[in-house]
Amino acid sequence: MSSTEALFARYGPSYRWMATGTALVASIAVILSATIVNVAIPDVMGAFGIDQTKAQWLSTGFLAAMTATMLLTDWAARALGQRGTITAALLAFTAGSLLGGIAPNEDVLIAARVIQGAAAGVVQPMAMVTMFQVFPPERRGAAMGIYGIGVVLAPALGPWVGGLLMDSFNWRYVFYLGVPFAALGLALANMFLPTRADTGPRPRFDWIGLGLMSVFLPALLTAFSSGQRAGWESDTVLGEFAVAAVALTGFLWWERHTAKPLLDLRVFSQGAFSAAALVSFVLGAGLFGTTYLLPIFVQTIQGMTPTQAGLLLMPGGFALALLFPIAGRLSDHLAPGILIATGLVVFAYSSYLTSYADVHTGFWLLAWWVVLSRVGLGLVFPALNAGSLRVLAPEFLAQGSGAINFTRQLGGAFGVNLLAVALERRTMFHADALAATQTPDNAATLALLAQVAGLTKSAGLPDFQQLPAAAWFLGQSVYLQASTLAYRDGFLITAIVFAAALVPTWFLERYRRRMQRGEARN
Repeated sequence: MSSTEALFARYGPSYRWMATGTALVASIAVILSATIVNVAIPDVMGAFGIDQTKAQWLSTGFLAAMTATMLLTDWAARALGQRGTITAALLAFTAGSLLGGIAPNEDVLIAARVIQGAAAGVVQPMAMVTMFQVFPPERRGAAMGIYGIGVVLAPALGPWVGGLLMDSFNWRYVFYLGVPFAALGLALANMFLPTRADTGPRPRFDWIGLGLMSVFLPALLTAFSSGQRAGWESDTVLGEFAVAAVALTGFLWWERHTAKPLLDLRVFSQGAFSAAALVSFVLGAGLFGTTYLLPIFVQTIQGMTPTQAGLLLMPGGFALALLFPIAGRLSDHLAPGILIATGLVVFAYSSYLTSYADVHTGFWLLAWWVVLSRVGLGLVFPALNAGSLRVLAPEFLAQGSGAINFTRQLGGAFGVNLLAVALERRTMFHADALAATQTPDNAATLALLAQVAGLTKSAGLPDFQQLPAAAWFLGQSVYLQASTLAYRDGFLITAIVFAAALVPTWFLERYRRRMQRGEARN
């Protein structure tokens, strides 16, 4: 009798929900940390005196590490079993969380985020494998709906909880939030998750594959983050792109020829799975990219507190909690392509609406746009997760779970990084365009300078300082307006990318129906 069968014999049919609850708690513990630091970025920048380029590594470092370790799913399941894998990952996550809370400088803080991300990358796909093993095929969509609550609800609520901790204490406490969930996950895992199924020798680990991926991701993301500062044609940036290209080429070659690949590229030979992986990439970019942009936008442009910035995402989280179980059940009965396409359109429309936000946009209007985007995500996630794995043979289940989560997190890492680059470039573009209009011939500019100078005079500022103060105020106003326009461009880019994801969704549904017709003939 296998460990899973023994657990079913002990707990009965209710064991399915015990295993699901365990997977959900473990997922919440690690995913909560993916976005909770976003509201803390302005405070961390001030505490350590770092710029936006360095600070974005608090997000991209986490996502890059998570992306790389998601490929360990198949090996970890065979070598350690689900219980051993989740236990080891949660212990590492706890260590990273405690290190982040006591970090003396930004380098240690980024290292702590990398440790957290590496642990998170192991937990998420293993949780999906657990639920696919305990649920029959006709109920897996509903199970994905429950699991999706943790995947998307935690990033949605994380910034709000993080804001409360910051306003009540300081930014360091946001790193401690996941520790109680990790402790609970450890206890549940050792009660309800199966042990290693294989009794033979542990499989060989693909250290070369992991090493090449660990070179590729940091090199590419570093090139993106430093390109704006050092110049896209500088030797440093071109060298980083070259290292990334060589590492990726080497990884793909090695994975095709090694006997025990970290990522079995045969899963992508299924057209439906490849299309689902591309949609998953876009989904990750949108989820993590907008969750990164929005809290910073409302704090820097609208002057909200961290708590208010996090609270903005809270209604969307509640909408997800209500929608996910329903969407999961729908995915068991409706074609995945229909739900995925509908969700993509809704999210794209929400991002398009958000591209009109400015300093005067009301809190509840922004909150409604967030709710709309989360409704779109809620329709996509269960159908995409269940639909992508249904087309794979059972022996590729662990590989497929790791691959689909890998592509989503890879999209998240790219989304955060590229949106940060786009934000910086568009801010400079709009600042130059607006500054060019501030000339002595501009009556509105002269009137503003005179008005501000008058205010500074009435405040007691000496005559020789009044005009420089007015000019400084004008410069700040131009920069604020340029930043607003840049954020709006970022949301518009997200809308366009999500609309473009309808193309691979069409291919996904086309391949799936072709497979169904082939099975019907057999």
